[in-house]
Amino acid sequence: MKRQEKIISTRILAEISIFVSLSTALSFIKIYTFPQGGSVTAGSMVPIIWLALRRGPSVGLFSATVYGIVQLIVQPYVYQPIQVLLDYPLAFGFLGIAGFFQKKPFVGMFLGISGRFLMHFISGVVFFGTFAPEGMHPFLYSAIYNGSYLIPEMVISGVIIYTLKKSNVLQIYL
Repeated sequence: MKRQEKIISTRILAEISIFVSLSTALSFIKIYTFPQGGSVTAGSMVPIIWLALRRGPSVGLFSATVYGIVQLIVQPYVYQPIQVLLDYPLAFGFLGIAGFFQKKPFVGMFLGISGRFLMHFISGVVFFGTFAPEGMHPFLYSAIYNGSYLIPEMVISGVIIYTLKKSNVLQIYL
């Protein structure tokens, strides 16, 4: 019962709202946007990963899924209902996995973003494979397409998480 109270406390809900809002705001600062969705941003995944690292997997998975739904609302790229599920709540929800690795933030960040890549990759193969250039296998196309924005996002996120870890900001206000 104590764990359930912690998840739904006013303080945690307020923190989730702030971090999802911050991630959403950062998602509008785009370095590059790709034609069928996806973009390199100013570290838009970091607040969600940071929250997961601070508060653990339950809060992390919940807030990451909420962030995915918010992304669907504010920046939708809808092709098919199952694609929506893969590309938004499931893909962004994977960022919350970082909460399982509170003592290893880079592992958590890497696995969270890799899980997001996996969901986008599956969606790309199944729903966007027809966009592949003639002669290119949909697996290769999806891997290149999704990797071309998620790898730079991972690098940007890694630099920011490193800075937060070095400054001990990850543990502030706990």
